[in-house]
Amino acid sequence: MKVLTANRLIDGEVVFWQAGQWVERFADADIFDGDAGESAVAVAKSQPTVIVEPYLIDIAEGPAGLAPVSYRERIRALGPTNEPTHGKQAEGGAAIAALQAATGAARSTGRVDLIRRK
Repeated sequence: MKVLTANRLIDGEVVFWQAGQWVERFADADIFDGDAGESAVAVAKSQPTVIVEPYLIDIAEGPAGLAPVSYRERIRALGPTNEPTHGKQAEGGAAIAALQAATGAARSTGRVDLIRRK
């Protein structure tokens, strides 16, 4: 399973792909199986004035729900994480709890592929 993510160009906010639009919450993101996300990546790459560096991240079922397998991506989905009362993590809820309960530090294959292309 994968989710498409990027950073919004105007403010740097981490965003996720949902039905052809960018949303700020990981919990709202579309989930792709297999190669289904590649068409969304192609559409996302055609929006260079909206977002930067779109890529697919690996997600898995964690102890409390779906979460990115990469620690880096969990931080991005919760951030900013400089203070627990700031950012998306301050909103709470089941999706945030799932992100906070997830473990593991595997690298997302999408991010690794992005680095290899540079």
